[in-house]
Amino acid sequence: MRLTTRTNLAMRTLMFCAVNPGKVVRKQDVAQACNASENHLAQVIHLLAQKGFLHTVRGRSGGLMLGRPVDEITVGEVFRAFEATLPFTECFSQHENSCPLIDSCRLKCALVKALAAFYATLDALTLRDMVRENGDLEGLLKVA
Repeated sequence: MRLTTRTNLAMRTLMFCAVNPGKVVRKQDVAQACNASENHLAQVIHLLAQKGFLHTVRGRSGGLMLGRPVDEITVGEVFRAFEATLPFTECFSQHENSCPLIDSCRLKCALVKALAAFYATLDALTLRDMVRENGDLEGLLKVA
């Protein structure tokens, strides 16, 4: 299993905002700190704002900040926002499933249980858990 770059950037962006509470941060600063292209990051920020994770401010002194408190954003919720549109495997897709084993394979049931456990673990973690007492992360992401 491997996360998409978009999900990874989403979590990095949210952590950046979380270690800079109450500040409107610039996309350029996030991109630089997270080693990401601004164009790719703009797409991620757009979806994060649509889902209410971020609040964006337009204009000369614009940027982004958390749209909700750090205790109300779960890692599982963020992952679902970015990963749920991609089927984990071919047999999870209603439209693109051409697996000849679908009617007799037990792997899908095992994968469904494994994904449920994966998301249950992530649902128990908030954005605060990712940044609380994490001085190293703060040192990397804190804006002066």
